Amino acid sequence: MYFTDRGIEELVSRRGDEQVSVAWLGDRLQSFVDQHPEFETAIDRLATWLARDDEEDE
Repeated sequence: MYFTDRGIEELVSRRGDEQVSVAWLGDRLQSFVDQHPEFETAIDRLATWLARDDEEDE
């Protein structure tokens, strides 16, 4: 396990049974970037990757 995986594992253990909308996720990511602008590039890359993830399956 990588050090950064701990946050992912916490997310899954605390909220893994919840269903959320993409709009909700977008709002949460935007709020995070507003509070932590130094992570804007990383969050933008993550959002782009999530948006295009299904293109690799074609």
